[in-house]
Amino acid sequence: MNNPKISIVTIAYNSAATIEETIQSVVGQSYDNVEYIIVDGGSTDDTLAIVERYKDRVARLVSEPDNGISDAFNKGIGLCTGDVIGIINSDDVLQPGALRQLADAFDGETDVYRANTIIWNPDTGFKGREIPSMKFPTIPLIIHNAHQSTFVTPQAYRRYGTFDTTFRYFMDLDLLTRFYKAGAKMKQLDFDAAMFRIGGVTFTPIWKKKDEMKRMVRKNGGSWLQSNVYYWGMFVQELIKRTLNVIFGDDFKRKIRYRK
Repeated sequence: MNNPKISIVTIAYNSAATIEETIQSVVGQSYDNVEYIIVDGGSTDDTLAIVERYKDRVARLVSEPDNGISDAFNKGIGLCTGDVIGIINSDDVLQPGALRQLADAFDGETDVYRANTIIWNPDTGFKGREIPSMKFPTIPLIIHNAHQSTFVTPQAYRRYGTFDTTFRYFMDLDLLTRFYKAGAKMKQLDFDAAMFRIGGVTFTPIWKKKDEMKRMVRKNGGSWLQSNVYYWGMFVQELIKRTLNVIFGDDFKRKIRYRK
């Protein structure tokens, strides 16, 4: 199949500052067989007014309160009718030509397609390339989620489940780990599909994520010991990163972790 229907979901809440760039990156794709769905959490700023400008390119718009990011993701997935589904948040952008390249790689057999993500710090101008991880061990100390450049078939969501709404920070890692451990077929794609704008929950201190991190490991078959090794390993990584950033600048760790 060289003309699969691709569903793209954008979730938003008070995203007036960035959502137009996101929408333009989707509707401006060179690939035509696209279903675009926007799930808004009941924005009170100009988000919906901006979406209204593109209403002829949006297949479905839902605007209502939700129970968090995972719930919004799942709402969008439930509305999709495509052969493969991607999620691009309201402060991130698809790269030009990404959906055409995805369509060319679509084979009707793979569950999860994983392309590269450009990591962008708008405050410093830094850009690096995140190459997606293809294996998800019980203790995921060094993992590249590349969530924005991950595309999943609806059959895979039905078989392995959607996002766990009890997670606020680790819903994407939980989902990919669950898929991997259940034997989902994943394909790595050698192109840049999306650009991730650093910010949001990314900057939440790691100690605030402690319980969720440990619960994610336990949920996916890890022991009490493994869950603690994961948390303290990530804690040490975070401490080193913050120290190095103070000494060498905000993007020092990113320059090491992500390819230019």
